[in-house]
Formats: sequence, structure tokens, C-alpha cells
Amino acid sequence: MKKLLIAGIRFYQRNLSPFKHYGCCKYFPTCSQYAIEALEKHGLLKGGLLAVWRILRCNPFSRGGYDPVP
Repeated sequence: MKKLLIAGIRFYQRNLSPFKHYGCCKYFPTCSQYAIEALEKHGLLKGGLLAVWRILRCNPFSRGGYDPVP
């Protein structure tokens, strides 16, 4: 399941992300790269929760910046 999620994120990075019209992620690493790293490092449950929490924090009111996977 983890590999399937990572494959879906990589598909998004290669095929969908370049066509976004509203700019790039305000965080480094990007939210999609953060999700991949979190899944690889922490597994499906914890990594998935970290990825969801990161996506929820990525909004117009956040400051962004450097935010590595714990």
C-alpha cells in the first residue's frame, strides 16, 4: 500500500504538478516530497498522518519555510 501511495505521488509530481497555475509550494521540501519522505521513513500510518498534517498546514495563512520530516 505504501508503494502504491508513493507511486501516486510521483505520478502527481511528474504529470500534474507542472500544470498548476497558482505557484509552487511555500514549504521546503515541497508537500509532495515531504509525503514521500514521511511514508518511507515512518511507514503508512504515521507517515500518512504526517503528510496529511503537512497538507493541512499548507494554506495561505501559513508562513512556510524549511520543514523537514521529523
